[in-house]
Amino acid sequence: MIRKRFLKYAVLINIIIIISSCNRTIPWPESPLYDLSKYKNDSSSISNIDSIKKQLIGHYAHYDVVSYEDTTTRSPMFTFIISYGFTDFFLDSLGNIIQSDKFVRASHKINQKNITSFFSDNAVQAIKPRSQIVEISKKDGKCHVFRPPTPYLLGIEGDPSKPLSRDREDPNLTDPDADGNPGVTVEINIAKIISGEIYITRREIYSNYLTINNDGTLIGFIKDDSEQFVLGASLSILDQASNNIQHPSVGMNPIILVPIDAEIDTLEELMEIRDDIFPKEPDFF
Repeated sequence: MIRKRFLKYAVLINIIIIISSCNRTIPWPESPLYDLSKYKNDSSSISNIDSIKKQLIGHYAHYDVVSYEDTTTRSPMFTFIISYGFTDFFLDSLGNIIQSDKFVRASHKINQKNITSFFSDNAVQAIKPRSQIVEISKKDGKCHVFRPPTPYLLGIEGDPSKPLSRDREDPNLTDPDADGNPGVTVEINIAKIISGEIYITRREIYSNYLTINNDGTLIGFIKDDSEQFVLGASLSILDQASNNIQHPSVGMNPIILVPIDAEIDTLEELMEIRDDIFPKEPDFF
């Protein structure tokens, strides 16, 4: 039995080595990913911060792309994580503008044709960032919104201000996507031959840098300093450390917020208007 199992995994490892050696590394597309000039307008005529706050309050469709490079793979693996959701800005009792985010779907694009990954909607919707006071300013005729980082944990409970636990037996592990496995599950397919799952926890740490346009849209970029830990996998050959580093160019990490009717608040409704308000998803092929 042990010998059969060893031979099985040896064959799988050889398949992966062959696939990897045949893969041609696809480079990053040029930065920026998008020409966002269609969202831009002339300098804002609003100079009063209170007036800017009033303009900002509302319900927005959320689209962002974060570009990562995995430094642990044999050949460079570049990935686009493309997220959809809703962002709301509202005033609190002290007159601060609060940003609240809700994510509903994410897609992955990898620069190796033979490898695909999938993150379920349940896993995405388990991501619940804390609401945060944003900073508003005006510079060079433009109104700017900065969302400071608010670390939060996914797949594990604890203190989000502390580094992510590296203990696979941590008693604080949770199952937010409710699939019976610890952490959240990422599905992996290699050359339609090997299918498996990787179980991860994350400490999400991101900041938004946004500019308000006169048409009500907001555009900018995301800075991501998140941590990720692999708890395990359904196949031992997939049970490997992952070290993703964000691409340094702001043009490779865009965020677009478009004001929409407050009644639009489900994944299905957002996908119906997606092509009318957002650009095409980036890809390597």
